[in-house]
This record gives sequence, structure tokens and C-alpha cells, in this order.
Amino acid sequence: MALVAGVDSSTQSCKVLIVDTDTEEIVRSGVAGHPSGTEVDPEGWWLALQRAVEAAGGLDGVAAVSVAGQQHGMVALDEDGQVIRPALLWNDNRSGVSAADLVEELGAEAWAAATGLVPVASFTVTKVRWLADHEPENAARVAAIALPHDWLTWRLHGTGRLEDLVTDRSDASGTGYFDSVTNEYRRELLAHALRRDTSAVDTLILPRVLGPHEALDGPLVLGPGCGDNAGAALGLGLEPGDVMLSIGTSGVVAAVSATPTRDVSGLVAGFADATGNYLPLAATLNGSRVIDSAATLLGVDHAGLDALAMSAAPGAGGLTYTPYLEGERTPNLPDATGTLEQMTLANLTRENLARASVEGLLTLLRGALDAIRAQGTRVGSVAMIGGGSQSRAVQALAPDILGVPVRVPEFAEYVALGAARQATRALRGGG
Repeated sequence: MALVAGVDSSTQSCKVLIVDTDTEEIVRSGVAGHPSGTEVDPEGWWLALQRAVEAAGGLDGVAAVSVAGQQHGMVALDEDGQVIRPALLWNDNRSGVSAADLVEELGAEAWAAATGLVPVASFTVTKVRWLADHEPENAARVAAIALPHDWLTWRLHGTGRLEDLVTDRSDASGTGYFDSVTNEYRRELLAHALRRDTSAVDTLILPRVLGPHEALDGPLVLGPGCGDNAGAALGLGLEPGDVMLSIGTSGVVAAVSATPTRDVSGLVAGFADATGNYLPLAATLNGSRVIDSAATLLGVDHAGLDALAMSAAPGAGGLTYTPYLEGERTPNLPDATGTLEQMTLANLTRENLARASVEGLLTLLRGALDAIRAQGTRVGSVAMIGGGSQSRAVQALAPDILGVPVRVPEFAEYVALGAARQATRALRGGG
């Protein structure tokens, strides 16, 4: 029996699973919280990883480790490998204007053709532009740029040499300056964002992109790691045609595909997965809080909301709820607000309102699924995960509203499980 560790370094916490490579059974686990905020000193992630490892009983007997992590964040390093400023996370929206500027300067078509993405505030390239415009002294010191999981893998490797930074296709594909079809960085786009000459960026160190099962050797074998959504898809064992629908604070719909997507509208991000395929992804800003807020309004818990919704007829008596409670990303309506329509004395009941909230959430997620399907991506079955997927009403209504078979796997830490599965393959050389 060999043991591996799968790490999920998310926005809020670090989870470590120690897994038996033969049975994929979780032997032990640990978790530690991350610092709050949308900009974070990466040292906080390193300390949380150490605490989570300690809580999991340490790494004695562990042969390989792989780190999955939150995507897009910018870790800027100087020539000595020191962090220049706190990392800007994916959910730091100060780079929204920078994203709009980059799209205006080069055009959405050019960005989509080059990288499969159209810049939005979450992507790394927009944070690079923000740094160049707002902290030029810091921008001038940048010798390397890493993503959160890259930086943690580098710390685990322990050499301290910038040239030993590594990443994988899935996370690199979310930077905005990587083409996952050719598997090459688009340094000219990074130079444009950083406001440097292309020749000056040629010497900038970007993490070497490892293959899906490639490993770094050392006291511990280190897998390439991956982005969190790719880790979840790997943990779920998804194949081309399978779709992951995660209902958390936001909604995420991601399909494993053998072919890339390049959506000029920007609704579908053309990410890569952790196996050599692609992971086109569409996200909604509104997720489980749609039904959370409805339950609060109706004065019930989640089970109570389910009971109310299931007692109402399909269509909620004509009551229609469009839950753009925090604006929306898919469709791209950042300033939109929610609406409750077709109200009458007859249909404005607690039961119909509960039903309309569930139907509204699933209709919103169907829009994200349709956006992926419109790119020519094959959609077969849906694996529905996340806190919102535990709603009995969501489970019951999802197949009809989404129009595809839906399964709800047993609740598990799929990102960390995916990282553990990747660590096993790295240990075995791809087996």
C-alpha cells in the first residue's frame, strides 16, 4: 500500500486528504482556514498547508503530493523569489476596469483566438495590467509570476529557484496569456498587459507547464497540480461528454471535452482540464444563495423550503423568478437585479414562491449549460455537486429543467480527491 496526499487550497481553506493508492480510501484528513480578503499574503497559504498536514497526521509514509488550488490569482515574485505584494485573488474585482481596457485595446476576437478567453476581472492577465497601472514600482520588480497552486508546489519542492516553478495546463489556461491548444504561453499578451516590450518579457520566468502525469522528483514526488475545477472533474472521474454542475455561492457548469472552445462572447471560458482534454466553463454569480434567501424570506430552513417547493405545481402557478440578486455573469449583466413577475392574488403563495426560487435557480444554470452546448461541446449527463445540490427540490426538478440526466454523487471533497488521484498517477508515471 502506498499513500499519497491530495491538497485543495481553496479561497477559504486548505484541505489535505491522505489516500491509499490501491483503494482510493481516505486514510486521514486535515483542514485549516485561510486568511480572509481578496488580497492575501501567500505565506498564509503555506502556514495553512502546514497546519492542515499536521491535522492530517503528517506526511510520514506519504510518497507523493499534488496541490489543486483556487484559479487565476496573481503571485508576483522578485528576482530573489520574494513575494512583491499580497496576491490578488480571483475574486478581487479592482481589475475590472483593466479587463475592459484590455478587451478594448486588442478586441474580444483576438483574445478568444489567442487564449480561448476574453478578459474579465478574475483572470490573472487583468491583475497584471492593474499592477502595471497602479503600482508601477512593484510591476518593475516582477521577475516571475505564479498562480496559487504553482507557488505552493514550489514551496513544497523547496529549492527556492525561480526556474523550478511549475504548473499544469488547467491552471495556466486561466491566466489569459496561455494557449491550451498549442500549450504555449503568449508572452506578447503578457507584455501588453504589463506594459513592457515583448523582448523584456522574454526573460520573465513563467512556471514550466508539466504534462498531466509528469512529476517533480525529490524527497516527495510532486504532481503538477491543477486548478480547482479541473481537480473536481478529475475527482469525479468525468470523461468527455460529462458535465460538472457545482452549486455553491456561485454556480459553475464545466464540461469535459476532447475539443477546445473559443467563445468571442466571453460567456464560456476555454479552460483545459487535468488529463489532457479541455474544460469549457460558464459561471453564474448567483448560486445557492438564491434558495438561501428564499428560505430566510419564508421563515423556514432548507428542508422547509424543499417541502414548500415540492407541494407546488410545476411552473409555480405562472410565478416567474429571475434571481439576478448580485448582478449576473451568464448572461453578462453585472448591474442587473432580480425580478419576480406574473404575480396574482391566486398564485402569490408561499409554496409557489419557494417553487419559483428553485425553478429560477435551475433556469439560470440551464443558461450556463446552454452557453457551453452552443459552442459545440457534447453534453451527456450532469454530475451535480456543491451545497445547493443537497436540496431535495433542486435534485427533483433538475433533470426536467436542465433537459439532461442528472446524478448527485455522495458528498465528498472532490477537488482534494482529484489532486490525490493526480498524485497517484504521477507516482506511477501515468498509470
